Amino acid sequence: MYTVSNKLKIGAITLMVIGTLGIVTGFLSAPATVEEAKAMVASHDDGHGDAHSEEASHAVADKGHGEESGAHAMTEAEHDEHVFHQLQNKPWAALYVAAFFFFMIALGVLAFYAIQRAAQAGWSPLLFRVMEGITSYLVPGGIIVFVILLLSVLHMNHLFIWMDADVVAHDALLQGKAGYLNPTFFLVRAAIFLAGWIGYREYSRKLSLAQDESDDNSNFKLNFRISAAFLVFYLISESIMSWDWIMSVDPHWFSTLFGWYIFASMFVSGITVIAMVTIYLKSKGHLKDVNDSHIHDLAKFMFGISIFWTYLWFSQFMLIWYANIPEEVTYYITRIEDYNLPFFGMVAMNFLFPVLLLMNSDYKRLNWFVVMAGIVILAGHYMDIFNAIMPSTVGDQWYIGIPEIGSILFFAGLFIFWIFRALASAPLQPKRNPFIEESKHFHY
Repeated sequence: MYTVSNKLKIGAITLMVIGTLGIVTGFLSAPATVEEAKAMVASHDDGHGDAHSEEASHAVADKGHGEESGAHAMTEAEHDEHVFHQLQNKPWAALYVAAFFFFMIALGVLAFYAIQRAAQAGWSPLLFRVMEGITSYLVPGGIIVFVILLLSVLHMNHLFIWMDADVVAHDALLQGKAGYLNPTFFLVRAAIFLAGWIGYREYSRKLSLAQDESDDNSNFKLNFRISAAFLVFYLISESIMSWDWIMSVDPHWFSTLFGWYIFASMFVSGITVIAMVTIYLKSKGHLKDVNDSHIHDLAKFMFGISIFWTYLWFSQFMLIWYANIPEEVTYYITRIEDYNLPFFGMVAMNFLFPVLLLMNSDYKRLNWFVVMAGIVILAGHYMDIFNAIMPSTVGDQWYIGIPEIGSILFFAGLFIFWIFRALASAPLQPKRNPFIEESKHFHY
């Protein structure tokens, strides 16, 4: 039976405390007036504020206010107010990016777990408890994300411009989407999705533990059936979630493969965390039946899904670049002009590094090598979510500062504390899974 070490507990709590201080500092340092915002921009002057022409700044500001491109040139006062809202958004956006990133790791693991159950895979049952431990984070992570969405609906922040009635009143495009993009329906969808994901996780976990004490395979068979059914719900709900929680921060832009794109990011991040937690537990003397072949297979998934993510990223980028339709290219113009380093840097982190590090089959069996590759992959996919949220919420006023680092530390600490506490609540190795012996003797 695994027990959480005091060192790990103290480390996780320390991360949460330091992170909380960073988050609070971020909110306290946000400007309270337009004059404060102007002073902050002048003092920062790190290249973002003066990098573009006045016309480009006005165009971005117009888009941020939800006005049709070219409708009118903004006055200096309007532009200053827009920058003020961007800087007020910064701590909120930093919090939201980190909250969603760690939540999506657990959601990606849930998908991988359900696939293993539905496929009746023989290699993976030894890893089921690890997956169940990680997916336990869906409860606190989901609640936090929902609260942030609720606070957005209550106008505590300006992350979603379509929630502002004044913006919608002057925007014909948003008026046309009002049947779908309305705050009540938005929260109802979020509640349904979270209830479905958490409900499946809790019920599947209950059946998994019950199977250990059972005299037959009825719990295993029921788990198989509900997992297959859940995957249908997951595919639909995950796509809609990606439209709602991420794509709608820029409601003038849309992509028909965005759901797959976000899925690939959360899937590879989840598998990476499974590998890293498994390696950690093995280093502490647990999961003795997990061998190099299990780690090799997880690393193969890390490699393969990284290629899949790159395929989706390039497909979306290339088609929009080639078509050159104004309402589509604005998404990439903003990111290439204002987020050049994080935008192309995350492609290197999410594609080049995994390919170079995990191409060789022997390297996939080296624990330290897999962990090193995993750290790069996780950092790259954090930047992926950063690039998806920040341009539409903070514009060119971005930088990795105290709110961003504080949010990452807080949620990393909460994630570690919660999942390892869940891992300690039940034996790490299933007893009566019909495929447990096959999993023990798995060799690549």
